[in-house]
Amino acid sequence: MSPSTAPYPPATWPFATWRLLIEREAHPGAWNMALDEAIMEAVAAGTVPPTLRFYQWAPPCLSLGKRQPLDGVDLARCRVDGVEVVRRATGGWAILHTDELTYSIAARPDDPRAAGAILDAYRRLSAGLLAGLRLLGVDAAMNPVQPGGVANASAACFEVPSAYEIVAGARKLIGSAQTRPSGRVLQHGSLPLRGDIARVTAYLAATSARERDDLTAHLRAHATTLADVLGRAVSFAEAAEAMRQGFATALRLELAPGEPSAAEVAAAQAHMAEKTIPPTA
Repeated sequence: MSPSTAPYPPATWPFATWRLLIEREAHPGAWNMALDEAIMEAVAAGTVPPTLRFYQWAPPCLSLGKRQPLDGVDLARCRVDGVEVVRRATGGWAILHTDELTYSIAARPDDPRAAGAILDAYRRLSAGLLAGLRLLGVDAAMNPVQPGGVANASAACFEVPSAYEIVAGARKLIGSAQTRPSGRVLQHGSLPLRGDIARVTAYLAATSARERDDLTAHLRAHATTLADVLGRAVSFAEAAEAMRQGFATALRLELAPGEPSAAEVAAAQAHMAEKTIPPTA
């Protein structure tokens, strides 16, 4: 078995209790990103336990990586179609969030599940995703590390799978990103449940119709949705339950259902404005 698919965690890891947030109601993108950050801060401060969160988006939202330039985005088209545009705390490229399950993990860097180098932590935490997908019947794997990384990537985050992201066959199924600022750990990512995986291309700047068509075809060939893989529809509730079980088993966790604290809600409200990209930016 290759290192990228080896089972995690070691049996020597102690069980731990994490908080579980499953949000049945969809929320705007600025709130989703602000709450992820507020939870990360509260976990780092020790006021709440490490947290696994599953959530949804409404209206559809284009999230951009922390340092992604705006010139790759068609803000006018986003405005016309009512697509919110926000900036994530993590890196990477544009993701169109709609018809998906999004997860986030906020942990401390001294937790054995998140300790060490970023790719090692990424691999350990993503083991929960693999376990959850296998409960749904998906023969998924972690994409192995490629020397030199991905070159010539476009503004679309799902164009190609990066190291340790989750693939079904040869196509990317779950994209994730991690940030570790000053004693904090946040990893979050998207599992597209259904729909056209290439919808994001409508909101990216393109020099020509041919360039957009080429990117659309490339995305459809290299990325996929859960419905396409399984040949059936999977609801948010079904996917969240499978992922809950997968994380609990793979990471040796007891997941205690909870809610964001009043302090986390207040912090998220304070973060919202900095997450939103105005449609006329």
